[in-house]
Amino acid sequence: MSAKEKVKAKAEQVVGKAVRKTAYAWGKETTAAKGAALETRGRAREAKEKGKDRGRDFFRR
Repeated sequence: MSAKEKVKAKAEQVVGKAVRKTAYAWGKETTAAKGAALETRGRAREAKEKGKDRGRDFFRR
């Protein structure tokens, strides 16, 4: 996984989690849903990059 994409994925996860928890505390369901979506997008990005790495490792053999 490239370092840039890895950092981007983790940043989306951390920011999304912070937004989600803060919004729930303030009772803002719409904003909480947006934070959850951002967190999920970060997880999906991370999974995509891990899959690409595994594919490269498989074909290097």
